[in-house]
Amino acid sequence: MKQAISILGLLACAHIAAFADTPANLSPDTAVLAAGAASPEVVTADGAQLFTLKNGMTLIVKPDRRAPTAVHMVWVRVGAMDEVDGTSGVAHALEHMMFKGTAKVAPGEFSRRVAALGGQENAFTTRDYTGYYQQIPASRLKDVMELESDRFANNQWPDEEFKKEIEVIKEERRMRTEDQPRASLFEQLNAATFIASPYHRPVVGWMSDLDSMTPDDVRNFHRQWYVPQNAAVVVVGDVDPAQVHALAEQTYGAMAPAAIAARKPRIEPEQKGIRRIEFKAPADQAFIAMSFRVPSLRNLDELGSDDRDALSLLMLSAVLSGYDGARLDRALTQGADRIADSANSSASVIGRGPSLFMLMGVPAPGKTARQVEQALRAQVARIAKEGVSESELARVKAQWTASTVYERDSLYGQANDLGSNWVEGFPIDADDRILKLLRTVTPEQVQSVAARYFGDDQLTVGTLVPQPVAPGSKRPAAQGADGARLH
Repeated sequence: MKQAISILGLLACAHIAAFADTPANLSPDTAVLAAGAASPEVVTADGAQLFTLKNGMTLIVKPDRRAPTAVHMVWVRVGAMDEVDGTSGVAHALEHMMFKGTAKVAPGEFSRRVAALGGQENAFTTRDYTGYYQQIPASRLKDVMELESDRFANNQWPDEEFKKEIEVIKEERRMRTEDQPRASLFEQLNAATFIASPYHRPVVGWMSDLDSMTPDDVRNFHRQWYVPQNAAVVVVGDVDPAQVHALAEQTYGAMAPAAIAARKPRIEPEQKGIRRIEFKAPADQAFIAMSFRVPSLRNLDELGSDDRDALSLLMLSAVLSGYDGARLDRALTQGADRIADSANSSASVIGRGPSLFMLMGVPAPGKTARQVEQALRAQVARIAKEGVSESELARVKAQWTASTVYERDSLYGQANDLGSNWVEGFPIDADDRILKLLRTVTPEQVQSVAARYFGDDQLTVGTLVPQPVAPGSKRPAAQGADGARLH
């Protein structure tokens, strides 16, 4: 998530310098093809290369020779925001069904084959995109590319497989949303915040839509969106870009090109007044979440006023809660008369849809959600009035730089950044560009956005109203906002 101080790498790779010059073991035919491979269209300062295959599919390759492993990912620019009413959750359902076979691979066999290659794999669905990844020995890259390209182009399964899997998805919804009071609150908060934007629907889907979903709903969604021009392959690791390009043309490039379905804009109308919702559920503590509409970061080359404000909002969130002992922590959760058990902020300014700045908190014993709401807003108002210091900004900028560098220790982290940059419409080196731009944000710009984007008219407030928890019942772990759904 680009809005956080740190970017999470799900898989870490050891530094094994002994293998620094060992490329992936590819077939002689592939080596011959690689010798005549096309030149990359983009080469970044850190060695990532972007190609466009003959059928329009994007390929991004970044060599990292520290270990004889590779991460292979497929990113599809389709997610929950591309669904229509009545079929919410179909993007996520398709992600599940991609593991259910092709004419060549039996249901469940894909994962078994990846494991047999010495690899591990998973997939995820968000509002904006769907992704599939494998981490494998670099010498088995060809095997994985053949498997993944086959299911991308030829996903097929009997109706019975879908009927079984949709029940798994329903149970996932029950466990991760319906049994989690805070997750349920966030789901309803999104639905109240967004009216026209498809962001108002949950990624997992509404239960009634899951109940009525058919196998053909999923097949049609695959046919509509899983086309070469709407996808990118990302490979990071102990590989040679020319050889990977040749392999990609052999596998993914064999697919026929197809037009990408037209997308409707579905612009969110201007909000003209505060909205409030309350959600009652068995819980030990109340919870407050406030979502403010803010501009998005869209252009990194020629910054407009909205782009500059989005960068400043990222810095504002970092000042508020980007590190232990940041402003919200000090002001709300410390001291004998503390107001909150926890207090946080986030600036979600990168995405295909509209952006939000969020303030969240859990009341301390004896305090109310309304008191936490007022205290959170007071901290933003204080910055709007008094500003922030150069040293405070310098601290969060240094932390952001360190976390970005640390993220690159992970092959998965590197591949994830490259793929997410592409899928959001950014240059593949967007992380470096954003980091450079963030270093230019001034205290005056942070003070300015704090003064301009936190009024009532662009605010939606959601409050979890705790209800008695039945004696002896198992209390579910707290969950956050509805985001990526892992397979």
